[in-house]
Amino acid sequence: MSFKIKIETDAKLDIQQAINWYNKQQKGLGKKFYSVLMKHIDGLKKNPHYEIRYDNVNCLPVKNFQFMIHFTVDKTEKIVSVRSVFHTSLSPENWEKR
Repeated sequence: MSFKIKIETDAKLDIQQAINWYNKQQKGLGKKFYSVLMKHIDGLKKNPHYEIRYDNVNCLPVKNFQFMIHFTVDKTEKIVSVRSVFHTSLSPENWEKR
């Protein structure tokens, strides 16, 4: 069974900020980050069952980048909601405020 993916507004902002930051570090790195990130998010369609870190929030690390995808899973509706894409050095308190 396949899940639908919904990327929340806050997560979209997180992603754009990360792309901008990576592009400032090295030309084209933001595009690479986005590509890797979207492969991870696309993989959630088939397997959204990752570690639960906060109440019902699952987390998936982004390979080769220091970011973690925070998402919830509605098993009844078959929807994965990407809530944020946080840099792993940020305080978990930032996540809890969302």
